[in-house]
Amino acid sequence: MSSTGQWPPPSEFWTSTLPEKTAGMTRPYLFKNVVPASAANAAAVLEGFAAIRRASRAGVEITANARVYVGEEHRPDLVDAVLAADAWPQAGFVAWMQEQVGAERFSLVLNTLESVSEPLAAGLGEFVGALIEGWGVPAGGAELVAFVGNYSGTAFGVHEGYENAFLTHYGPGTKDFYCWSAEEYRKLTGSSDPLYGDYTWLLEPGEHFALEPGDALFLPERVFHVGRQSEFSVSVAIPLYTFPDAAVARAWIAPDLVDTLLASEPDTAAGRPSPMQPLAAGPDALARCLGEATAAAFTAAADQAPAAAAQHAHQRWYTVLSNGGWQQTERDLARDEVAAAFASAALAPGTNVAVRAPYRLIVTGQQAFLRGCEAPADPAVLTPDLVERLNNGPTPLPDDQQVIAAIRTLGATGGLTLTTTPEETT
Repeated sequence: MSSTGQWPPPSEFWTSTLPEKTAGMTRPYLFKNVVPASAANAAAVLEGFAAIRRASRAGVEITANARVYVGEEHRPDLVDAVLAADAWPQAGFVAWMQEQVGAERFSLVLNTLESVSEPLAAGLGEFVGALIEGWGVPAGGAELVAFVGNYSGTAFGVHEGYENAFLTHYGPGTKDFYCWSAEEYRKLTGSSDPLYGDYTWLLEPGEHFALEPGDALFLPERVFHVGRQSEFSVSVAIPLYTFPDAAVARAWIAPDLVDTLLASEPDTAAGRPSPMQPLAAGPDALARCLGEATAAAFTAAADQAPAAAAQHAHQRWYTVLSNGGWQQTERDLARDEVAAAFASAALAPGTNVAVRAPYRLIVTGQQAFLRGCEAPADPAVLTPDLVERLNNGPTPLPDDQQVIAAIRTLGATGGLTLTTTPEETT
């Protein structure tokens, strides 16, 4: 039993325990014995690394990646050898890794692990799902970042975390973790830059936490931290990406608006070539024309911004929720493999189908969202009752070709699982 009383942590943990222990999500706090081994463990992380290696050997491009460090030195030159080497023997990963990197102590960082490991995406997805229900939605989604090794200090040195995160630990060794508020760190070091090398003098005034298997450390945004250990261990961070509103507007909403408002097809008024400008007049006339075009576009953009923002928010919201809270990933190995398996399966009336954990099928208007993907939907076919049954467990397909065709389309998202065939049910 975890220290929260149950897995995943209940609503009281998010509404009462977490804010009380962390001074309103502003201070780190170590929650002991939170994550059961059945939800996530070191072996599952190494299996995720094996999936990255398998994709690399097959020449499949994926978003998930591995980074290798020796001490605090990033060693991209070692990655290819680590990915291409023969598999490690059972219970021999540490010695295998030491041989590949030619060093006794190493650090392996795995990004976007949720896109290569179905078990971790589902197991820790329970945690993220409870977090969303009890705390809120990280509009950029969450990620799984694994730290694997016997390194004496985090390869990034003492550094600042820019988002709220939970660091879950699976051992077998203990990880010593040290934290400083941004104000305290600047006072001690005179800077906000990361600190490398010998920073042992900084550890004593830091807040110390000893992470053991199953523990989860809450790390608030803008807290400086470093992890140290003397034995091999595996940890997985779950950063919660929210992004500044201005950054979202700059990266996604504004470019789409500008492209639309300043479109200049050849046969349109906006696409007609501008006149030659008299040399004697200088650049002022040209500046006036460009200023008028720009001002007109931004005036129109101000009027259209609320609708554009609403459209973007709608898509982002349902994309994240349908993906179980995980960030959207374009080259998702696990999703592609599940989708391929589903595509080869026979669908017929009586076949039992369900949405895979931790994903959700959401139908809004004529759009369906599942596992972060979007597909057209007919609400008369994907009825609220059918959507609910698919989300809550296996449900037999009716003798309706429109429903079966819709399920086939949704299967391409990798968000569905086939539990039994009609022959098995009979």
